[in-house]
Amino acid sequence: MKKLFLMFAVSGLIAACGGGEKKDDKKDAATEKKAEGSGGDLSDNPVYQKGLELIGKNDCLTCHKFDEKLQGPAYKDVANKYKDMDTAVQFLANKIITGGSGNWGEIPMAPHSSMSMEDAKALAEYVLLFKDK
Repeated sequence: MKKLFLMFAVSGLIAACGGGEKKDDKKDAATEKKAEGSGGDLSDNPVYQKGLELIGKNDCLTCHKFDEKLQGPAYKDVANKYKDMDTAVQFLANKIITGGSGNWGEIPMAPHSSMSMEDAKALAEYVLLFKDK
């Protein structure tokens, strides 16, 4: 009887703590506030869709979030810093591939040298969608 009670108690505790469900942080963080700063829902935008796909396949959300700084800057801050730069897509794509430091503080961005230039540009275009208008 004690074992049965203990088993039910442990099961109840597990259920109360989420039941071991694994939250998909990549999806949540990437879809939170769908381009609030850009003034609309971008879910049908192919640049937005491709960006979400690439973020899901890479480690971007380890260091970046949409609107708050983690180790790296928020996407929104990057978009606003480079929004008036004519070569922003190419510049950011190069940064994604080669990494670097100094633009946003002392913590360096890890290089993503195995990423194609095409994918890096798609990520850069995605990030630039979040600029303030």
